[in-house]
Amino acid sequence: MSDSADSTGTSPVLVTARRARAAAAELAPLPRTARDAALLAVADALTERAAEIVEANARDIERARAAGTADAIVDRLTLTPRRIAAIAADVRDVVALPDPVGEVVRGSTLPNGLELRQVRVPLGVVGIIYEARPNVTVDAAALCLKSGNAVLLRGSSSAYASNTALVAVLRDAVAGAGLPADAVQLVPGEGRESAHELMRARGLVDVLIPRGGETLIQTVVRESTVPVIETGVGNCHVYVDELADLDMAVDILVNSKAQRPSVCNAAETVLVHAGIAERFLPRALAALTEAGVRVHGDEAWQKAGLDAGTEVLPATDADWETEYLGYDIAAAVVPTLDAAVAHIRRWTSGHTEAIVTRDTAAARRFVSLMDSAAVMVNASTRFTDGGQFGFGAEIGISTQKLHARGPMGLPELTSTTYVVTGDGHLRE
Repeated sequence: MSDSADSTGTSPVLVTARRARAAAAELAPLPRTARDAALLAVADALTERAAEIVEANARDIERARAAGTADAIVDRLTLTPRRIAAIAADVRDVVALPDPVGEVVRGSTLPNGLELRQVRVPLGVVGIIYEARPNVTVDAAALCLKSGNAVLLRGSSSAYASNTALVAVLRDAVAGAGLPADAVQLVPGEGRESAHELMRARGLVDVLIPRGGETLIQTVVRESTVPVIETGVGNCHVYVDELADLDMAVDILVNSKAQRPSVCNAAETVLVHAGIAERFLPRALAALTEAGVRVHGDEAWQKAGLDAGTEVLPATDADWETEYLGYDIAAAVVPTLDAAVAHIRRWTSGHTEAIVTRDTAAARRFVSLMDSAAVMVNASTRFTDGGQFGFGAEIGISTQKLHARGPMGLPELTSTTYVVTGDGHLRE
């Protein structure tokens, strides 16, 4: 059943995983109406029990502040009645999304008369390993339930009290609606060993999805024997081509970098064609500075900074590979489009790249040479998002190539089964 040495053990993590597997088998054949009713019950329960959740969350906040945690992290951790109401509203939005389970991906009648259909089915047991964002607890559970999967939630120790309270609410609501409570479970334990056990529960857990910083994601990718969908790290680039509309290019650059710099689809590097650098760099520097962005640039950008009286820090290889997640950006001038492509292919994390140009041939070449989950033409990198793409909620943004790539909505939380129907057919 599994190549994990501990898959038959009795540790709390593996016991939890086995319960999830049993729940997944019960959940898979249930109709959409049953799953949607459970999600509506979850949304109602979240608002009704908001005080209980906020009380538990206060303990996490108190611990975080005592540990000197940065204000930005504390804010991500904080749950208020208003935020809980917004989370409940998001769950109701998931209910309204199309159900992927049972969708026929393709079908045909074979020459011998057999009817062949490829049908979407749940993945089974989905494990989510994530950091100090308790809203992910509900988001992930809702998406997994909607797509017919059982979910194992392993949040960070910093949100343990919040996650414990949230999962208790979710389980009560799910059970009250007639679904197996074990379809939603919190992985027991706050230490690293519980996460490592989850990573090694191959045969019990069908897929792991890490959500968080690069260190977390790479740890899961390296150490897991369970298949992993790699998500999130975004070293995204904006390339301003020689034939770009300069006003458009400035607007797209600033929006890509500064509209919300702490997210994975924010731009981290800007590359500018040498043919327009003299005209574009002063305008870009002024706009970036006004937005509060600090530039780490090559010699051309540093000279433009001196001419404008704006400090530009020298860029190093560390800057080209950095996902800043803040108000910093790396910048270089390149001689050609192909040089921009070579730079991007060397340093990208495979998330999102953008080109700004009025030259359709240049846009086509750029798109054909990119190897990323999303490529924008004359649009901000910030559009790489399940909601913006019209998919509704997303479980994450996959930067790998197998099974799922880009924003992962409900269809990406399914696999497929071939259903073959005959009339006594025998193979000769």
